[in-house]
Amino acid sequence: MKLDKSQKEDNIAKRISLITGNPKKAIRSLALPMIISMLLMMAYNLADSIWVAGLGSNALAALGFITPVFMIIVGIGNGLGAGATSLIARCIGAENKKGADNAAIHSLIMTIIVAAALTVAILISLPSILTVMGAGESLNLAVQYGQIVFGGLIFLILSSVASGILRAEGDVKRAMYAMAATAILNTVLDPIFIYSFGMGVAGAAWATVISSGVSSALILYWLLLKRDTYISLSLDDFKANFKVIKDILGVGMPASAEFLIMSILGIILNIILVITGGTDAVAVYTAGWRVVSIAMIPAIGIGTAAITVAGAAYGAKKYENVSTALNYSVKLGVSIAVVTSIFTYVFAPNISGIFAYSSQSAFLAPSIASFLQVMCLFYVIVPLGITASSIFQAMGKGTTSLVLTIIREVAFISVFAYLFAFVLGIGEHGVWWGIVAGGACGCILAYIWARTYIDRLKKNYSGEKSSDTVFKLGSSTKLPSIPQKD
Repeated sequence: MKLDKSQKEDNIAKRISLITGNPKKAIRSLALPMIISMLLMMAYNLADSIWVAGLGSNALAALGFITPVFMIIVGIGNGLGAGATSLIARCIGAENKKGADNAAIHSLIMTIIVAAALTVAILISLPSILTVMGAGESLNLAVQYGQIVFGGLIFLILSSVASGILRAEGDVKRAMYAMAATAILNTVLDPIFIYSFGMGVAGAAWATVISSGVSSALILYWLLLKRDTYISLSLDDFKANFKVIKDILGVGMPASAEFLIMSILGIILNIILVITGGTDAVAVYTAGWRVVSIAMIPAIGIGTAAITVAGAAYGAKKYENVSTALNYSVKLGVSIAVVTSIFTYVFAPNISGIFAYSSQSAFLAPSIASFLQVMCLFYVIVPLGITASSIFQAMGKGTTSLVLTIIREVAFISVFAYLFAFVLGIGEHGVWWGIVAGGACGCILAYIWARTYIDRLKKNYSGEKSSDTVFKLGSSTKLPSIPQKD
């Protein structure tokens, strides 16, 4: 059904009213589509592994060697998306539409430049990277898969950034629809390209590129052609400004770096596990952590929603709403985590059976179940750290978010894991408890840091106009106001 101009304006106004109104209502409304999107992303990644597994161990290993590089690209895309979301949301909160439009155009131009540079660099160095990683017999298949996937790298990054633009104005449902289109199309195309067309591992790569391309095209259609979004993408609205670039990268680069920090932590923990319990300990951790990753999705989804809501509040200098966004996101995340934790603890033996269904891996089931029952405590404290980092990103303080991640992942979790495993002599179980203890210290510190920072903002604010020059790009353009309901 085609909407007329007044209906489009009404829909836009409602979305803007949502993210600039009651923070609690906004977070609830935005978080669910975010969570669904992340679950779809997990299904999207899982589909490749399931279908490629039928080609043999070398083909599956090829995907495994490409995955770390792929995740770096995803991290860069998510980082730029977070930077765009944060700045645009702050401009919307400051009622500066031209500033929001200009920020969106900057983010897309930066995406094209970054994607072009990364595509050339990765395609040239990919064989060498895979050789250093020890691809061995699967090298040729990994190169074949990687050249196609990274040849279409622009779509991977563009879809993340374009989705970030939609999220900034509260349009999370269409961002979810784009992700659903990607996941469903990829799942359908995989068996067709891999087996029906006989393309093998290259077919899986083409399925990924095509599905990502469709997702990007869909979002660009909404932004450029349908034009029923708050953000307007027109070169007439573009005004090159280094401060805009700096602000986007000020959130985007640290957010991307956080993926690298978490990868480094994984390497450190694997080394400690190998020393204390051998490869079986690594297998237990790897299998169990997949469950933990799923359990963390609600907290991540709520944190992502908080970037939009707190960003708009920060731009409007409604610091009380920023505080509400922080506290409510934590309460909502912890409440869900408690339920998830209880479920995991009770059904840990059943869940562990999913990863130990063969005779070769059945002996791991008790250890995986024990790991999950320890990690139940980790579930409950994770929302504090994730939300605090999201709030700092919302306020444009990406470096602070990165510092908190480094403190949590390296200074606390890795150190506690070492102390418990070696100094206290608990072995591989010490690594598990190190994750819980270190995570608790890091997440609580992050939450206190965020609370203290926001309290200082509220105390020091005296009504002067924003000193952030990003909000001064062009005159304000307000939408028709809608009565706010608490």
